[in-house]
Amino acid sequence: MTDERLEQRRRLHRFVDLARVYRGWSRTELSRVLGRDPSKLIPESGNPKLDLIVGLADALDWNIGDVAECVWDPEELRCPREEKTTFESLSIASIEARHAGRFDESLMLARRMRGVATRPREHAIACLREGSVWDRRGRYARALESAQEGLSMNCPDLDVRTTLQGRLANAHYSLWHLVEAKSVARDLIDRLTGECGDDPVLRENLAIGHYAFGHASRRLIDLTDTDGPRHLTDATEHLRRAVSLYLDLHRDRGRPTDLALARICTGGLIEVGAASGEKRPSDALEEVLHELDQVVDLDTCPSIDLLEARGWWSIFGCNIALRHFHDNDLHRNMAVLTNKAMEIAERIGNWGLRERAFTLEHFRRQRIADMVGTEQDWVLDEEEIRTITGTMGRFPGFRRIGWSILEAGRVFEAAS
Repeated sequence: MTDERLEQRRRLHRFVDLARVYRGWSRTELSRVLGRDPSKLIPESGNPKLDLIVGLADALDWNIGDVAECVWDPEELRCPREEKTTFESLSIASIEARHAGRFDESLMLARRMRGVATRPREHAIACLREGSVWDRRGRYARALESAQEGLSMNCPDLDVRTTLQGRLANAHYSLWHLVEAKSVARDLIDRLTGECGDDPVLRENLAIGHYAFGHASRRLIDLTDTDGPRHLTDATEHLRRAVSLYLDLHRDRGRPTDLALARICTGGLIEVGAASGEKRPSDALEEVLHELDQVVDLDTCPSIDLLEARGWWSIFGCNIALRHFHDNDLHRNMAVLTNKAMEIAERIGNWGLRERAFTLEHFRRQRIADMVGTEQDWVLDEEEIRTITGTMGRFPGFRRIGWSILEAGRVFEAAS
């Protein structure tokens, strides 16, 4: 048996012992509850079947995923301590690997940072590096956990704490935790307003606060009847402030990301303007379509960041069409917009855009089904099935829609 298997078997023994002590059971009693022979409670291979993990999680009152992660992917293996290197060199290497798209390497380096971190600031920065990778992979729940962990380190430095808070607000927003996103963003805005000076990190974090607060308010417009006017006001105020901050940052440091984020907020304001009556819906949609005329060929877009921004403009256009248009006008425009959003999402690998594009196309097809009285088949290729499956894993709120799409695509009949 390999050393790794022996170590895994030892860890499994620890969980069995922990469950027995926690419940006050004998080994025989625990074996009976788990449905196993007491002499074969721990498999010789050290590799437990899923039902054992589920049983241990239930006995311990733990989350199943947490037990599985500790058994199969322990923190001590993810953070090797034997390599002698500096925290700073690991941090730089993790950033470089992430920018180059080597996410596994970047994540491994971020976890090694934990092993050499000695101060709260360093532990918090290690969480920032790890969270950045999860965000790029569309694993927003893990990005949220990383931000929460980093904040729990009690780092006293304002730049690190507010960066983590901005990440937390954005992760909540991405996962459609809209009330939580607004709460975290509001605290961030209150903390930084009037305190940023010329510090670009603090100014960026303030911009993220307004971004998350504004877009969460925009998404809440249709979800609550009585608070709709307040959400419209909040979205308008905070998205405008975010645009101003990001444009100032872009003038100062020339980063394409700042300009792209300003464009995303500008597009959100067009949707909000149509919802509030400030803009005619037809004029708002025309603005969106004119913007998208610049990326008929995706290769002509000057940066990935700006391409993502135009993907979000496609989503804002879909929202305008769903909210204000009917029949042929609705379906013609949404077919164009969802197709463009998905085309951009696939080019840049953006899971948030994928979730929105599939969800909005599902809503469009529901409208057709309501008109004609029958559900439409959804023709899916293998790549689309893989993408829907990945989106379901990343967005719990999308799973019901994902199952509906797969059922409409007769995926399970084809697989049977």
